Amino acid sequence: MMREAFGGLPAGVRQACAELLLRIEDFPPDEVLDDLGIEDPYELTGLYDGVSLTERSVMTQAERPDTVWLYRRPILEEWIDRGDVELDRLVSHVLVHEIAHHLGWSDDDIRTVDDWTE
Repeated sequence: MMREAFGGLPAGVRQACAELLLRIEDFPPDEVLDDLGIEDPYELTGLYDGVSLTERSVMTQAERPDTVWLYRRPILEEWIDRGDVELDRLVSHVLVHEIAHHLGWSDDDIRTVDDWTE
């Protein structure tokens, strides 16, 4: 579903994410939850780890590849709890919002690709 959601994004977005890694894990690691001050692992459905494109300079030296993480079990739990959204739509929504962090997008920019308010 994540690959399909990514493939459905506009070509310019996919091109801007050419170096971005997309990963899926069941849950976020404890260290990530601790760093974010989150106690319940079900509260975090996705995470962008990196330096946004708008914050980079030619001098930026990456320590590791920029990565979008989707957390499968929290996404499934949200899907079950909501009961009003298709699972593929929820996966797409989480992915778009994490990619938005990579791109440095505003909320208005995000809504042009994924208007979650509809």
